[in-house]
Amino acid sequence: MKLLVIADPLVKFKIYKDSTYAMLVEASRRGYTLYTCEADSLRAKDGVVEVQAQSFALSDTQEYGQWFISGAPQTLALRDVDAVVMRKDPPFDQQYLYNTHLLTLAEAQGARVFNPGRTLREYNEKLAILKHPEFIAPTLVTQQEDDLRAFLAEHGDIILKPLDGMGGMGIFRVRSDDPNVGSIIETLTANGSQTIMAQRYLPAIKEGDKRILLIDGKPVDWCLARIPKAGETRGNLAAGGTGVARPLTERDRAIAEALGPRLAAEGLLLVGLDVIGDKVTEINVTSPTCFREITAQSGIDVAALFIDALERQLG
Repeated sequence: MKLLVIADPLVKFKIYKDSTYAMLVEASRRGYTLYTCEADSLRAKDGVVEVQAQSFALSDTQEYGQWFISGAPQTLALRDVDAVVMRKDPPFDQQYLYNTHLLTLAEAQGARVFNPGRTLREYNEKLAILKHPEFIAPTLVTQQEDDLRAFLAEHGDIILKPLDGMGGMGIFRVRSDDPNVGSIIETLTANGSQTIMAQRYLPAIKEGDKRILLIDGKPVDWCLARIPKAGETRGNLAAGGTGVARPLTERDRAIAEALGPRLAAEGLLLVGLDVIGDKVTEINVTSPTCFREITAQSGIDVAALFIDALERQLG
């Protein structure tokens, strides 16, 4: 089995927590031939989508930057490998959008891409929740300051966030008496020229922002509750949150089992639902994480579940 992973440089992987690394270890254990490339190497030459890739194998050390042995660079058409796994982190900028179009073209040529280019385009990780309004808190998407101020006046305590970030970047909690509200809105909307999202603040964030993983439409039995550090609103691990694995609650499972089949039907093999309390706040499809934390604390081999699902898709 030939597996191409499109990701950031392997030498930069923080393997103690990297979900892509966990996938690669499991694929290697099963005897896959592994290739990697960066997203900026995607190109279409004479209509064929290809990359400049490197084969690699796992080494005997797990030290930072030394966990793999690279082969020689080679040109590789995406259709000539068994599976392509897209693991490029956000932001979802214009370049990322172009990459999704190239992935879609590659799929038309016979490549098997996970998650597919079309779903990466259509499931913006913030806006995708609007497809499932029955599971979300009051939410507003706009670039207009008057709209945002009216939403703040209605709810009194809200979260403002950009639509293209990750790891908690650019997220603000704003109360109605906040003297900086005007400046925050101007900054996030780039003076009314950029659309952002506002959501009612959910006090349940103190108990954790739960990452629920869906693999081929089915939830992993444990989630990772990312608990904000003292004095912080954001639970993201990148923002200093603490990850605590927990079994899914009855409500968690109900949400996951309702959304899972819908998302799988769209072609999404791997999804990370972010749930605060009983509300879905994001649907992550670009490079969902938390494999290693859930595995370490629950004993569930999430990477094995993912590779099992990938093999079922490939038949």
